[in-house]
Amino acid sequence: MTDQVTETDQASKPWIFDFDNHYYESEDAFTRHADRSLRYRGVRWAEVDGRRRLLVGGTVNSYIANPVFDPVAKPGALFDWYRGNPRQQLIKDAFGELEPVRPEYRDRKARLAVMDEQGLAATLLFPTLGVGVEDAIRADPEASNSVFRAFNLWLDEDWGFRYENRLFAVPYIPMLDPEFAAKELRRVLDAGAVAVNMRNAPVPTPGGHRSPFDPVYDAFWGLAAEAGIPVATHAGLDGYDVLVKMWEPGGEETSLFRSPLRGIVTKSRAVSDFYAAAVCHRVFERFPTLRFASVENGASWAPELLHRLDDAANRNPGYFKEKPSDTFGKHVWITPFWEDDIDHLVSHGVRVDRLLLGSDWPHAEGTREPADFLTESLSGLSESDTLRVARTNALEVLNISID
Repeated sequence: MTDQVTETDQASKPWIFDFDNHYYESEDAFTRHADRSLRYRGVRWAEVDGRRRLLVGGTVNSYIANPVFDPVAKPGALFDWYRGNPRQQLIKDAFGELEPVRPEYRDRKARLAVMDEQGLAATLLFPTLGVGVEDAIRADPEASNSVFRAFNLWLDEDWGFRYENRLFAVPYIPMLDPEFAAKELRRVLDAGAVAVNMRNAPVPTPGGHRSPFDPVYDAFWGLAAEAGIPVATHAGLDGYDVLVKMWEPGGEETSLFRSPLRGIVTKSRAVSDFYAAAVCHRVFERFPTLRFASVENGASWAPELLHRLDDAANRNPGYFKEKPSDTFGKHVWITPFWEDDIDHLVSHGVRVDRLLLGSDWPHAEGTREPADFLTESLSGLSESDTLRVARTNALEVLNISID
């Protein structure tokens, strides 16, 4: 696929492809198409101590402190906090003054107008609240299937899987039920989805877990490979809190509190483990055209994983058909955090043609404006490599073209 963008184009019209934008879900995102017979097994709203709270599986969900998102933090509010916290603030204070939810956070026409101002030609849209729901109903596959089928129907109606060839909302597919995962993938592909999202995690099962790369999921992986669409693994609740609770029983993360130990124990662990399993469980040998995109997981974990994969191959001669780091490089695209050292990543084995610009806008932990990613993260790259990361790589992994 060719995609010629000249310096004149960059100065005169939106050209950036942002691989990680978000909406703030409307209050009926999970309820508009909900199966009412699920009752408390599904997703419902309730008044708790005078506040509107979300019940997931009959339990108050604390993943987002204010799930109605009004008021909400300003884009990039935590920019300085993530840059070293020079004012030594607690995260709840670093959020700063909240503001009313903006139209562009919930309306696609308003979003397109803002994208023109931001210089964005196109973007992928991921959930805000939605990435914290699957873990809450992990013990009830039937409810999970129904909840995310309803969510994906809402998503297509309000945002569209391919709206004006600029907004690409990414449906979420839980992996608790292999048959449902393949069936829902087929449905959203037929509806126009250009990518799908799942979490970086082993799959909970009665009494334990199993790898999502177990052959029981091959119908899903085979369909994704055949369709030529990437499977995105966006950060969210990955189930790794169990590791922290071994050390801190009773602790719980919310958007306003994060145990210091949690950040140390779990930082980049889920995503690194996920892609290690993908290579070691040889899903790419079974499906050579399968592609992944790691989104909002950063990239600092990648060089160490590449080293560990090749070390594992050296200690297990004949297990892999090719050098595992090469396999990873062929099949996995990555959105680094804006604060990641891109030059270090590239010098330690991460391919430039596998990096993607992902601003996380309008979330507080992202950049204040999507184009800030260019100056904060890509200033050390050549003009051609900047164009790759900020546009061309996205079009290639999605196998699409835009104006």
